[in-house]
Amino acid sequence: MTQSAGPGLRRTLGVGDAVVIGLSSMIGAGIFAALAPAARAAGSGLLLGLALAALVAYCNAASSARLAARYPRSGGTYVYGRERLGPFWGYLAGWAFVVGKTASCAAMALTVGAYVWPGQAHAVAVAAVVALTAVNYGGVQKSAWVTRVIVAVVLAVLALVVVVSLGSDASGAGRLGIGASGGVGGVLQAAGLLFFAFAGYARIATLGEEVRDPARTIPRAIPLALGITLAVYACVAVAVLSVLGPEGLGRAGAPLAEAVRAAGMPELAPVVRVGAAMAALGSLLALILGVSRTTLAMARDQYLPGALASVHPRFQVPHRAELAVGAVVAVLAATVDVRGAIGFSSFGVLAYYAVANASAWTLDPAARARLVPVVGLVGCVVLAFALPVVSVLVGAGVLVVGVVAYGVREWWGAARV
Repeated sequence: MTQSAGPGLRRTLGVGDAVVIGLSSMIGAGIFAALAPAARAAGSGLLLGLALAALVAYCNAASSARLAARYPRSGGTYVYGRERLGPFWGYLAGWAFVVGKTASCAAMALTVGAYVWPGQAHAVAVAAVVALTAVNYGGVQKSAWVTRVIVAVVLAVLALVVVVSLGSDASGAGRLGIGASGGVGGVLQAAGLLFFAFAGYARIATLGEEVRDPARTIPRAIPLALGITLAVYACVAVAVLSVLGPEGLGRAGAPLAEAVRAAGMPELAPVVRVGAAMAALGSLLALILGVSRTTLAMARDQYLPGALASVHPRFQVPHRAELAVGAVVAVLAATVDVRGAIGFSSFGVLAYYAVANASAWTLDPAARARLVPVVGLVGCVVLAFALPVVSVLVGAGVLVVGVVAYGVREWWGAARV
C-alpha cells in the first residue's frame, strides 16, 4: 500500500527542536522510577545493565537515523518496516507502538496526578491530557516550546540530585563496585527495564514529516539526544548508588527523593517530586506527539479509520488523530490505574526496534554497514525475553491480537474483491 495523497505536515523543526523533543521523551519519569526495579534485578550489576541498554539503544538509534533520512515521513518504524520488509512488518511495528504507547500515555498522566494531587490523581491526569492535547493541536512549534521549558526544569532537578548526593558525607565510592550479584539474567532484565527509558528518540523519527531538511537534521538529532541522555543517566545512577547502594536503591519507592534524604537534605524531596511531575508531563507530551503521528501514517494506509489521516488546514497537524489519541488516553486515565500494568510496553518497544533494525539491515549489503543493525536486532530480542515473565506474556499477547486483526482485515479485503 502507498501513502494516500493529501495535505502534508508543516516542516518547522530544526536540530535543536528535535533534540529537545527527544530529550523530553527520554529524560522523563523513567529516570525517577526505573532505577529501583533495575537495581532489584541486577544488584551490583546495575551499571552494567545501564551500559548494555545504552549499547542496544545506540544501535537502534543509528538504524533509525539512517532510515529516517531515507524516509522522512510521519510514522517512524511503521513506515520503515512497510517500505523495506513489507506491509505486515510495518503494521506489526505500528501496532506495537500505538497500543503500547497509548497505555504509557495513560500511565504518565496518572504519574502526574499522583505527584501533583494524590487524592485526585485521576482528575489531574485527565486535565493534563486535555491540556497537552490542546498544546499539540496548536502546532508542533508550540509543543516544542513547552517541551524546552519542561526539559530545562527536569535537568535542573537532576543536576541538583547529583550535586547533593555526590557532595554529601553519606556518599561512598565503595557502593559503586561493579559486579553481577543479580547474575547474568538480572543484568539482562535490568537492561530491558532501563532500555524503556532510552526509547524516546523514536519520537524524533515519528516527526519526520515536520522536520526541516530531515536527511541532515534527523541523523544529527537522534545521536545527540541519546548521548546527552546517556550522560545524564550515568551521572544520576552513580550519584544515587553512591548514597543508597544497590540494595537500598532496590528497596526505594522514590529513589531520587530518598537519595537526597539520605544525603542529609530532606527539604529537597518536594523539589524532586516537582521534577518528577514535570518529567512525566514532558514524557506525556512527547508520547501523544509520537502516537498521533504513527496513527496518522497507519490511517493513511487504511489500517486505522481513514478519517484519522486528516491534517488541519491552518495548524498543519494531524488534528483528528491527536484528538482521538487524547480521548482514548483521557478515558483510560479517568477509569483505570495502569501504572503497574504496562510492563508489556517495554516488550512492545523492543519489538518495534527489532523491526527497525531488520529494516536498516536491508539498506546496504556491506558487512560493516550491517553490523550495527544485527547487534541491535539481537539485543532487542534478548532484552525483550529477559523481561519479567508477565511482561513477556502480556506483550506477546498484544502482538498476537495485532496479527489476528491484520489477518482478518486481509481476509475481509480479499473476500470483498
